Amino acid sequence: MACRITELVLDCRNPAVLADFWCQVLGFVVLQTEEDGSVEIGPAGTDFDDPGLTLVFSRSTEPKQTKLRLHFDVNAVDRSQDEELQRLLELGARKADVGQTGEESWHVLADPEGNEFCLLRRTVKPAS
Repeated sequence: MACRITELVLDCRNPAVLADFWCQVLGFVVLQTEEDGSVEIGPAGTDFDDPGLTLVFSRSTEPKQTKLRLHFDVNAVDRSQDEELQRLLELGARKADVGQTGEESWHVLADPEGNEFCLLRRTVKPAS
């Protein structure tokens, strides 16, 4: 049997702020907050014996310095890409330039701490 990715951990200055932002983006909920301030988020009803994929925001005093080597790609589930772009910007995302040409079918954005992510064009079914 092989391993399975169950958590993605993102170092950040303010785990609570990023957890709130990503909960709103993804429709997730806070699953747990650790004594060190780390916050884990995932779908409501997550079973920790079979968690699927959760996100952990871990406190770090080191500032983000360059483009991330790993980033999230998201797709809207119930609206157009343009409508989702507007929603994400209203939540606190901002447009980011990582060298794209302007001809891409996706939008490069950054979360409140500057971590890049992409909003792709497709509308997909909600997670089950």
